[in-house]
Formats: sequence, C-alpha cells, structure tokens
Amino acid sequence: MPTDFSLQANVINLFSNTITPATVHVAGGRIRQIEPLGPTAPDPALPYALPGFVDAHVHVESSLLVPSEFARLAVRHGTVATVSDPHEIGNVLGVAGVKYMLANAAQVPFKFCFGAPSCVPATPFETAGAEITAADIEELFRDHPEIGYLAEMMNWPGVLSRDVGVMEKIALAQRYHRPVDGHAPGLLGNDARRYAEAGISTDHECFMAGEAVDKLAAGMKILIREGSAARNFEALIDLLPAHYEQMMFCSDDKHPDTLLIGHIDQLVQRAVARGQDVLKVLRVACRNPVEHYRLPVGLLREGDPADFIVVDDLVDFKVRQTYLDGVLVAENGETLIAPAPVEVVNNFTPHEVQAHDFVVRIASVENQPNTSATVRLIECFDGQLITARHDEPAQVENGQVVSDLSRDMLKLTVVNRYQAAPPAIAFIRGFGLKGGALASSVGHDSHNITAVGCDDASLARAVQLVMEARGGLAVVSPDDQELVLPLPVAGLMSDQSGPDVAAAYSAVDAAAKALGSPLQAPFMTLSFMALLVIPSLKLSDKGLFDGEAFRFVENVVA
Repeated sequence: MPTDFSLQANVINLFSNTITPATVHVAGGRIRQIEPLGPTAPDPALPYALPGFVDAHVHVESSLLVPSEFARLAVRHGTVATVSDPHEIGNVLGVAGVKYMLANAAQVPFKFCFGAPSCVPATPFETAGAEITAADIEELFRDHPEIGYLAEMMNWPGVLSRDVGVMEKIALAQRYHRPVDGHAPGLLGNDARRYAEAGISTDHECFMAGEAVDKLAAGMKILIREGSAARNFEALIDLLPAHYEQMMFCSDDKHPDTLLIGHIDQLVQRAVARGQDVLKVLRVACRNPVEHYRLPVGLLREGDPADFIVVDDLVDFKVRQTYLDGVLVAENGETLIAPAPVEVVNNFTPHEVQAHDFVVRIASVENQPNTSATVRLIECFDGQLITARHDEPAQVENGQVVSDLSRDMLKLTVVNRYQAAPPAIAFIRGFGLKGGALASSVGHDSHNITAVGCDDASLARAVQLVMEARGGLAVVSPDDQELVLPLPVAGLMSDQSGPDVAAAYSAVDAAAKALGSPLQAPFMTLSFMALLVIPSLKLSDKGLFDGEAFRFVENVVA
C-alpha cells in the first residue's frame, strides 16, 4: 500500500525542461505537491528525481521470465513500465496466452501495457500453435482495457497492398482508439510513406539512419533498439538531437543475464556520455512513450501517479530508489517486489528425432554418388536480425552434404514442436561452432525448435533434449556433456526466479561460447534464424525462405 512521505531532490521537469531543488510530497499514491526549496540551480548535495524509464517495445517472453519476474528485475534499473508485445506466447497459445500474460502481470505493482498481436501466425509459411483473428483482436480491445495498442504489424507487404485482412485489424485499432505499432525493416521512401499512411505509428526495426529519416519524415515515431541480439543504438543515436520529440528507447528482446545488469538506464547513460542533451535524452526515455501509448504512468507533475525514480547523478544514473504509485519497489539495486505464483501452461507435442533425420543427400549420377554440389548458405551477423545469402560449394561425403567446420558451414534445422514432422534443414555461417550443437524452443515467430550443429548426432541430441524438457535451451558438446535450461511456460519462459534464470542462462551461454561461437548472444541469434519477416534468407519448419521475395527457395542444395 502507498504511504505518505516527502523527499528532497533536484526535480527534473520534462515539460518546462528545468532541474530545480524541491521537496516532493507524496500522498495517496500521487504527487500532492512539488515545493521549490528556493535556489533555481541544481544542488550538488541532493540526488535527482525524474520520471521512471519506459521500455517502448519489448517481448517479455524473450527474457525467459514471466512478467512478474521481469518486473522484479526491471525496477532495479529504474524501469516503471513497458510496452509489451505478447506476440511470442500468442503464437504458441493464441488469445489464452495473451490472457496468461495479463493475469501474471497483474500480480505485481508494475505498469505493463500489453498489445493485441496483429500477426499470429506471422506468415502462412510456418507452423504456429495458434491463430489470433480480427475477431480475437476486437475481443481483446473490447474486454481488456489494459490492451493498449495493436502490436507490431509485420505484414508490411499486406499493408502496402492494402490487404483486406490486414486493413481490418488496423481499422479495429483505430475504432478502439489504439495506436498501431510497425515492423518494416528496410522500408524506404515512398513505401515508408504509404506504410505510415495506412495508420502505422512506430517502427523499431530501423538498422540504418537513412531508413529512420524516411520514416520520421512520414510521421512515424522511431524506436532506438538495443537488445541482446539486435543492436541499433550506434546507427541511430545521432538522430536524437533533431528528432527527440519523435523517438523512444526499447530493448525488443533481452535475455535475463543482460536484464540483470541493466535496461533502459544503460541507453540513457550511453546517450549522455556521447554529449547528448540530458533533458532530450530523458524525454525519449520517459515522456514520449507515456504520451504516445497513453500509459497510466506519472511524469513527476503535481497530481500525477507517484511513478518516479531517484538517481545519484545525471552521468551514471545509478538508481537509488524506484517508486510506483507511491510504493517503494526497489532500493539500491535490490527489488522489493515479492515473488508471485507462476502457473505453467504449454503447447508441446514431443516426438523422437534421430541422427538420420538430419542427413542431407544429393542426387546420384548413373547410380554413383555425386561428389559436388552447391548449397544455399545463410550468413548471420552479430548484433543484427538480417542475414545474407550465398551460394557456395558444399562439403560432400558419401553422397551426403555435411558441415564444413573449416569454412564455418554448419547445419541449421527447424523442427515442428506442435506435431511430428520431418525437420527442415539448411546450412548457415556465423555461429563458429567447432563441435557439438545448440537447440532452442525459442524460435521466432512460431517457436518451433531451432538448432545449429556440427554433426547429425549432436544436432539430434540437442533437439531431443529440448523435446524432453517440453521447451528450453540445450547445449551438447563433442565430449557428450549436456546442459539444459528448461522453459516449461509455453516453451518460452521459466517458472523460476529472475536471478536463478539469469544464472542458468549464463551457464548455457558460456557453454555455447566454449564450443567456439563468437556471437555475443548465440541463443538469441539462433532464435531469429526462423524469423521469416526479416530478410534475407531464413528457415521455417516448412523449408528455406527468401524474406525479400517472400517465397520459399526451391532447393537447399543446387
């Protein structure tokens, strides 16, 4: 329960753009009065009080934590609210998954704004566990006021062609006065303008400054994303001085080990360290998302909900205290939010896989094994969701295409988790493994099992470990050592505490890197290799997919 209290600090007002020593009086969970202390210049003996940070776009599921545990970590870093797209659990469990997130989140004093997923399944080219229809979206808008927006509209070709089904969902959001989030990587010029004109208000997928400029010119808000896999801060931050009124910060996908260390506070620190005006940076981090999404979050004005943070200074932004509705929820880096019960829900059909399921054979010539072939090779990049395509000579042994560790050409597979089906197989460069395999049931967007490995036996074993756990992350090493992080909640999230999950994730992450991977977040990168809506070449459970032409590639081996 909120208590009445007062504190003295240098109070940051993001409307008058002032920093003034004052006494903040809190009563009944609201800011009753902000009483100036006299001098107008900041007092170096006082800490600073400012509105709390907001993550303007995040998939809570990617933290491997349920919402209540995500909140317990986030408040440590001064985050008071998130704009959360439950698209991941929606692909597994449909509307029931969205309602699960609402119910779990309601158990903690944190301001989650969930969206209605717009693209479940994300494409017709993969097998998902559920579908969310326009009628489902209307039910969410009508019956759940905490559903605050239409989540990222990934079907940008459908938006540009004014597809009837796509436009129906956008019209529903407009009828219920909800903003519409975008997702259109690489869209430029006239296409960006037409995308915005359809009613799309934001985009978090810009990885080039020129792309962001075109979308800003079209009237969209641009989110600077810095997550565990996709990192676009450096490409976009220099746009902030001229466009700070149209920008926000987000993480999109953030694993628990990095969430344990920091959140939006880290982006604020980095921006200020680059010489950016602190008040403009804080407008991006605090005020803009509250206003755009009409969040019930206070902005440190008289009469507002008492949602604010106290920091030591405006350089390191070390958070002393985090308040939500006048309740102290974190102090000196420790959460004060009590753990909440976690219900386990899932949609998983385990089935056995064996090494021979991952064999790739090439056509024989006059009953003799062919000795040469060309593979369509995916290349992944650290810190990016996009991939490249290469056609390269394959390593052929006894009529089979096998991994070639000397050229970092490994096998990639996506295995249907919802029903027994043959695995889809391709080849990939960028993971750098020297032996063994990695597998994960976190595979955007349909969350089938995605795995990468150096040999068929390791690949099969890693996938089987995930099957047996009904979801999780698995590492198999060449000396038969095995490590699994179970994710029993929808195959996406743990039912354990945030620090425990962070420690377990750190262990599997270290094991993956010990196999040779140079990637900063191998499992996060792996999870995006099935994300068909991001170019160029990806793999679904149904086959190799060209994300630019938006169609399947006929053959993995030419």
